Amino acid sequence: MPRAELLETFENPHPKRDYEIYMETTEFTALCPVGGIETDAAELELLRGGAPDFGTIKIRYVPAALCVELKSLKLYLWSFRNDGIFYERAVNRILDDLVEKVQPKWMEVVGDFNVRGGIKSVITSTHGKR
Repeated sequence: MPRAELLETFENPHPKRDYEIYMETTEFTALCPVGGIETDAAELELLRGGAPDFGTIKIRYVPAALCVELKSLKLYLWSFRNDGIFYERAVNRILDDLVEKVQPKWMEVVGDFNVRGGIKSVITSTHGKR
């Protein structure tokens, strides 16, 4: 199950200036939900062969008072690994959890997922006005 409590922050070193922070990981993994089942690791037996999905997560934001700490972000994203979750829900969950923790002026999360069944999916979700 995604664990938002893993996310940590630090004070923005330049709070009076608007600047953009960009982070990207090519190591995002979650399980494809089978038969419409979305679940967490506690119910994995229901997935029986739910194939892993792989993707790149791109996070871009303009900080207000806080910035996200990178190691905690990595651990948070790893917490999706054993979840059966749709792409759309994963990207929006990441955005919601980060916005709640960091309270940015603006944020965008893009999930660029590997091809599955011959179809490429790119999901973009935003918060605030740029």
